[in-house]
Amino acid sequence: MSNTATSTATDSRIDPATLALAAARALTGVLPTGASLTPRLHTTGGFVGATSQAVVATFVGAVSADLAVVLPDVPQLVDEAAEASPVVAVQDVLQPALEAASDTFGAGVLDDARVEDASDLFADRETVVFELAGPSGIAGWFAVRIRQSAADARGPIGSYAGKLGRISNVEMALTVEIGRTRMPVREVLALEPGAVIELDRSAGSPADVLLNGRLIAHGEIVVVDQDYAVRITKILDAAEDLD
Repeated sequence: MSNTATSTATDSRIDPATLALAAARALTGVLPTGASLTPRLHTTGGFVGATSQAVVATFVGAVSADLAVVLPDVPQLVDEAAEASPVVAVQDVLQPALEAASDTFGAGVLDDARVEDASDLFADRETVVFELAGPSGIAGWFAVRIRQSAADARGPIGSYAGKLGRISNVEMALTVEIGRTRMPVREVLALEPGAVIELDRSAGSPADVLLNGRLIAHGEIVVVDQDYAVRITKILDAAEDLD
């Protein structure tokens, strides 16, 4: 995690509107829109947009927030041979952008993005709504509702255990990653049984252990009672991740 993201969420002098703007800027830097977008505060009264099909996610941590993105022109990739079932869901396409936005809030957990009606969120007076302006006009909208500002946090700033104590009972996804690669969508759609995908990691390299998508440890793959498992070889310093 970068120093910028952490300082944004832990500086008690920063108000929710400033936190929301930092999140909006981080989000637009990752959105797969092709053209560069600029977040501008939406100030023209009642929100008008396709909020019934917004991509939403909730972040819980030192700062808690509800996030929603509306991008009407994001393509829906559909496999017509499988009764129009989605190949790449819009929430999966926008998940990395929402994760980038939530990183500005500091330590915490972002749940999986989902598509639902976000009309109430956009209409809430405590929600900050940004227009996502591009070369051809407004490409979409981003809504952020801060439910607990950093100024309300108890305990000294930088206390990692204090920040995560309130979410100690939240279930999180633990993932072991042996490698990754980037592929154009056309190559993904062309995959068939027997295809080999080359990863960016050599044989024998340690696997990454991720907690809700955040790297926390390294390990090696082992077999326990005919099931795959991971033996932890190194725990990354969580306190350093907050610096």
